[in-house]
Amino acid sequence: VRNFMSVCVKAPHACRPRDMLLAAAPQRSFCMTAAGTVLGGNLERGKGGVKEGRKGGVDGQVRRFEEIPHTGRSGWLNLLKFWREDRFRHLHKHMERTFDALGPIYRENLGAISSVNIILPSDIGEVFQSEGLHPRRMTLQPWATHREIRNHSKGVFLKNGEAWRADRLQLNKEVMMSEAVKRFLPLLDQVARDFCRMLLAKVEREGGGGTGKHSLTMDPSPDLFRFALEASCHVIYGERIGLFSSSPSVESQKFIWAVERMLSTTQPLLYLPPRLLLRIGAPLWTQHATAWDHIFSHAEARIQRAYQRLSSSQGGEPEAGASGGRYTGVLGQLMEKGKLSLELIKANVTELMAGGVDTTAVPLQFALFELGRNPDVQEKVRQQVRASWAQAGGDPLKALQGAPLLKGTVKEILRLYPVGITVQRYPVKDIVLQNYHIPAGTMVQACLYPMGRSAQVFEDPLRFDPARWGSSREEGRGGGFRSLAFGFGARQCVGRRIAENEMQLLLMHILLGFHLSVPSSQDLETTVTLILQPETPPRITFSKL
Repeated sequence: VRNFMSVCVKAPHACRPRDMLLAAAPQRSFCMTAAGTVLGGNLERGKGGVKEGRKGGVDGQVRRFEEIPHTGRSGWLNLLKFWREDRFRHLHKHMERTFDALGPIYRENLGAISSVNIILPSDIGEVFQSEGLHPRRMTLQPWATHREIRNHSKGVFLKNGEAWRADRLQLNKEVMMSEAVKRFLPLLDQVARDFCRMLLAKVEREGGGGTGKHSLTMDPSPDLFRFALEASCHVIYGERIGLFSSSPSVESQKFIWAVERMLSTTQPLLYLPPRLLLRIGAPLWTQHATAWDHIFSHAEARIQRAYQRLSSSQGGEPEAGASGGRYTGVLGQLMEKGKLSLELIKANVTELMAGGVDTTAVPLQFALFELGRNPDVQEKVRQQVRASWAQAGGDPLKALQGAPLLKGTVKEILRLYPVGITVQRYPVKDIVLQNYHIPAGTMVQACLYPMGRSAQVFEDPLRFDPARWGSSREEGRGGGFRSLAFGFGARQCVGRRIAENEMQLLLMHILLGFHLSVPSSQDLETTVTLILQPETPPRITFSKL
């Protein structure tokens, strides 16, 4: 998943984990004690944002780790309370309230998982400086257990140490470097154009309005999921799968379902021993493993086809938009170069595919909504896009380079609605945060949702303003550690360049062809599964320009 965050639980159409694992229990809520421990009752959101940090210990000494404010010492009791109150679905709001009550740093224990949570860019910078040569983030044990019991190799998402670094360096050449972006950008552009042709046909066929002025109000989320899968397949496997046809394949729809099921069942399994659930045949584990099996089966079929193409056609015509010959996608490039074994290639491209659908489609829902309810911002972005597109001569790279507001739009969406709500690291040495001692090996989480909405970090934080990312005033308020939706450093999201360009290109073509508006401008209610998403997908009105 693009930049996994320690979050939780319910996807649309998925069973709540508390329903799967626990009987109904009386509702209980947290309260705050004067000593800075959350025990039970309501946390009221403060008016002034995050409380000031505790800068001084006794006689100016660094405070002990145990003195960090916390939300309760018993991880299992906390976990039980979270499940009883279905709190995982609004974990981002829980974090926001807790920072307001306890200040910019606190400890939390949930089950067997303990973390130190931080919100300020200066503290995140300290963590980055201590992540070491082989940065670690929280291991998704349910995923790792699935690989082990099925005898699958692990990709970079699940690896650590030198094995991680060796694989990551090879993948970077195909998905992160500028030359790689130039190769796959035309493929993303082709899918984005096809999507907009499909959307135009739908608006003209189903929409109302006067002659030549068609408009259609709809929930675009199913189409956005198809776009994300089509684009990912084109770049990673080098093939189109026809999801924009009038009758998309059942196989592809099952893949989307499998990814959603895998995400929704991951979080509750983080806090329980997966092998124990496997041994007792727990339905939660069975659902999770079955979803992963389908994802791997989908990848296996495409890898076999790619291998056959590579073996049978050595000298085909260059693919449109690919430089230096026929571009065969990330999979084909990895196979041709032979630096990774076929098993490692399979493991990594499967992770890329599984992490590249929901994590792109959902931010696009938020982007269309915010552009729709901010017409002045939408028009400024459109004017810049039009001018850049006219000068680019059909070159998507030049078009994106000439429209910085488009990049700012994606950054602004991910500030307000981060795909994952935390980024984790384990410092390799002892550090000091907010004058508290943090031992080496402690899991430290940068909490992105509350940071993105904090007045201490952003000016007028609730305002949707893509231009803020080009403002020297804003850039001076914390530098690069304020935009962390894709993580940071050597372990940032390996699919970052694909995701960023995929979203920018689709928004560019939509803005060139349609005016966006929304039936309701009320704030969206959000929920957390493994990713942040709207509780109800927003309806968007597309009006043909």
